[in-house]
Amino acid sequence: MRSPLLDLPGAVAGDGIDRDVAAHYGSFNGEQRTLESGQGFVDLSHRDVIRVSGPDRLTWLHSLTTQHLESLAPKVWTGVLILSPQGHVEHAFFGYDDGLGDEGAFTAHTEPGAAAALVEFLDRMRFMMRVEVADVTAELAVTWRPRPTQVEVRAEGASRPESPYDNYEIVPRDRLTTYAEAAGPACGLWAFEALRIARGEPRLGLDTDHRTIPNEAGWIGPAVHLDKGCYRGQETVARVHTLGRPPRRLTLLHLDGSENRLPPVGADLLMGDPSDGKVVGFVGTSARHHELGPIALGMVKRNVPLDATLTVDGMPAAQEVLVDPEVGLHVRPLR
Repeated sequence: MRSPLLDLPGAVAGDGIDRDVAAHYGSFNGEQRTLESGQGFVDLSHRDVIRVSGPDRLTWLHSLTTQHLESLAPKVWTGVLILSPQGHVEHAFFGYDDGLGDEGAFTAHTEPGAAAALVEFLDRMRFMMRVEVADVTAELAVTWRPRPTQVEVRAEGASRPESPYDNYEIVPRDRLTTYAEAAGPACGLWAFEALRIARGEPRLGLDTDHRTIPNEAGWIGPAVHLDKGCYRGQETVARVHTLGRPPRRLTLLHLDGSENRLPPVGADLLMGDPSDGKVVGFVGTSARHHELGPIALGMVKRNVPLDATLTVDGMPAAQEVLVDPEVGLHVRPLR
């Protein structure tokens, strides 16, 4: 769904799955610095939004997903995964409950185009539960705003949010232009993606594949609660967490900046001679960071040495650890 904010001065549309929002508004490096300073916002209104309503919604979602939702406090953002019986991640969504009791709802966003399959799955699992599931992308839009700076936090006497997903907001789609006028300056998706990749926050289907388990992607904690009841795929998550050594690990890649290009999503990661190297993983999303240069997220086999220089699409790529290859936990908090 094309964003009305593409009509703002200087807006340049993205491409591919992100084509319906602005890639930048004239200076993606300057927009990164704006966001890092705690100012501005990002239009993510191309992302799909679902709503789960009804008195049984949190108990029901708790039983189906990786997250502990039965006692979720109102307006607390959280990540939620749905796994296959083998523990592979099939759906990822991020949202909060409004806390309005039987009349309330849990509202969450997911990747562009992913809501239909998610709603279909959830509908099949309703049985006799008092819940309703709906794709509300036409009604609601997603944005992202940086957290307040330390000075602002001290001045307001507020505590810093604990969830890595608190930066996201869901607003009425018909008020998106009004929201932008109050929240500006507008910053594009290229700036957002550079900062997201740098902090190691993966996107399902882009930084993951059909074999990805939560332990590989750094989702243990932010989207997977280890002390809750049974759910589909739990055995795999618990076994890998207990024994350690997940098959692969999410890695931040520092790409050679001598060429003015970025690798395509899904490109092979090679170790050894670029002409006949061994495939040891794949590259997901990539961006140009205003300080780090060209970076990308890669899914790399666990036994690849951490100091090994890899190659992707003919470009050397140095590794920076995001997910510990032994225990499968993110080495630094997402923020």
